[in-house]
Amino acid sequence: MDPIEITAILGACAPERRAFAEQHSHRTGGALLPAARLSGSAEPLLEVIALAPWFGPAAALPVELPADVRATDAIGLFDADSERLRLSHLICVVDAAHLLTDVMRDDYIAQRGGSLFVARAELLVTQMEYASQIVFVNWESMATAHLSALMALAHHLAPEARLRLHQNGYGQAAAPATFSRFQDRAGWIAVLNEEFDPYMTDPRVTAFRYTHERPLHPGRLQTVLDHRIEPGEFGFVVRSAGFCRLASRARTVAGWNHVGRVISLEPIGGEVSAAGELLAIGQDLAFIGVDLDTAGLTAALDAAALTDAEFAAGPGTWQQFSDPFPEWLTADELPG
Repeated sequence: MDPIEITAILGACAPERRAFAEQHSHRTGGALLPAARLSGSAEPLLEVIALAPWFGPAAALPVELPADVRATDAIGLFDADSERLRLSHLICVVDAAHLLTDVMRDDYIAQRGGSLFVARAELLVTQMEYASQIVFVNWESMATAHLSALMALAHHLAPEARLRLHQNGYGQAAAPATFSRFQDRAGWIAVLNEEFDPYMTDPRVTAFRYTHERPLHPGRLQTVLDHRIEPGEFGFVVRSAGFCRLASRARTVAGWNHVGRVISLEPIGGEVSAAGELLAIGQDLAFIGVDLDTAGLTAALDAAALTDAEFAAGPGTWQQFSDPFPEWLTADELPG
């Protein structure tokens, strides 16, 4: 039996997402599985798996997912269930008029179960990054130059996504060749891999890679983040991500995950010996934004890295630095 073809529809703005999902369902002739049907479940994606067969084998099923569902979770679960379900499209509906405002939100959404929270802005950006298609709504009244910059920004965040302006006569894009849990669609990954080549560009939109061989002084880094990057001294940093090392925790590589006004540094590597070669590895970060002063941002980050004297003092001294970042939990301390 052929698997059911799933078109997952995501988006931060519920009314716009719902309206698009209904119109898409009407145009394609598929019965819509709406977010309202899934929101009451503790596991909305498992609910999709349970309900999808009722729409008939080999049906092309549009599924509107609740706003708190991560795109990566949808990709991973549908890939794991590929014998029954196949994710053929992941469409992210973006309210063009409010995109930059939404990216700058600093509120959090409680994840199912209530023990974990995720930043609303991060959900939106990662939905865009992993989408096979980004559909802009509420764009008609925007100035052409501003719309062009927004679309270029979307393609910098998601170079592999197809972009569409929603209007009458909207047509479905061809299915992506591959959709699996091992996704590398995000623009920041392409920047780090030096494979970044977005189709749409704009003079105001920039992506660049920042590297430095020394760990970061945690106090100076916080000053750069809170008092220089967030207020916009170097332009609007929409997205930055990659890998870094805090001098006060120099035995552990951290994942740097930043959207708008929200940043998290989380351990992603096990500890190494204080004498180990890995202590010399510092930062490898991708930055994407609007009106960026790349030279100024680079200089600010360079100044947050250890000086010659600090580096020579060694890890014993680094551990004494004031460290304002939240404590990292060990694996056995994490919820669940």
